[in-house]
Amino acid sequence: MTAIALALAASLAWGVADFVGPVKARTLGALRVLLWAQVAGLIIIALLVLALREPWPGPIVLLAIPASLCGTMGLYAFYRGMAVGAVSIVAPVAGASAVIPVTIGILSGDRPSPIQLVGIPCALVGVALASREPGEADRRLAAGVGLALLAALGFGLYFVPMHAAGNANPWWASFLFRTTSTTVIVLGVLVARPVLRLGARDAAIVAAVGVGDMLGNLFYAASAGFGLVSVTAVLASLYPVVTIALARVVLAEHVARSQRYGVGLTLAGVALISAG
Repeated sequence: MTAIALALAASLAWGVADFVGPVKARTLGALRVLLWAQVAGLIIIALLVLALREPWPGPIVLLAIPASLCGTMGLYAFYRGMAVGAVSIVAPVAGASAVIPVTIGILSGDRPSPIQLVGIPCALVGVALASREPGEADRRLAAGVGLALLAALGFGLYFVPMHAAGNANPWWASFLFRTTSTTVIVLGVLVARPVLRLGARDAAIVAAVGVGDMLGNLFYAASAGFGLVSVTAVLASLYPVVTIALARVVLAEHVARSQRYGVGLTLAGVALISAG
């Protein structure tokens, strides 16, 4: 039960952060929001590691670095996708990243349950339905879906190495993750040179986004000590439920009926995978 609670806490933290952050990025720019969010998260996790005096857990925790590289790529693609597409479409497509750790588990010798074998194609078909604009002669992809698929790839490749690093020590894993992601974003800022100044209100909101994202990573890393990656990764991937709910309430987003079916099927697939 501890693994389930921590993974669901991660999905809640990510769901809120992944709604507020990209919505702010629509007006402030993705790199500006990501930079200050990463800095805020890094400050908090660094203070926690120092306060707890956590001993160095060994080299296995360094797997948080490749996890961060993949996760940061996914997060930037997610922000850009949300800037050009509907939250209710981009979020569940990105959330289909749950298929990747389950697939890796199967290739590594795991035997999925019959429910999971149903859930995987449900998620994939749901992504296909949600991704398509209805009524178009060429059946073009909905806005932001290409970036959402890139986000799904990045997020999916994040889960397995972060699970291993978190199993060694979730505090150090979270600190190394945030240090790496902040470094990557700083390099991007140095190349793109976006406007960085924030007003006091925006700064407070962006800082809260960073802390929320950091807590999601910490909760997920902590869940590694209590459960299998094929379970915790999928439960943590339920964050689109929160993001979509906020989009409906705050933004009153409307999507086509076929795309709503796709969103529902995607979320159902993720739920079935986790239930297995």
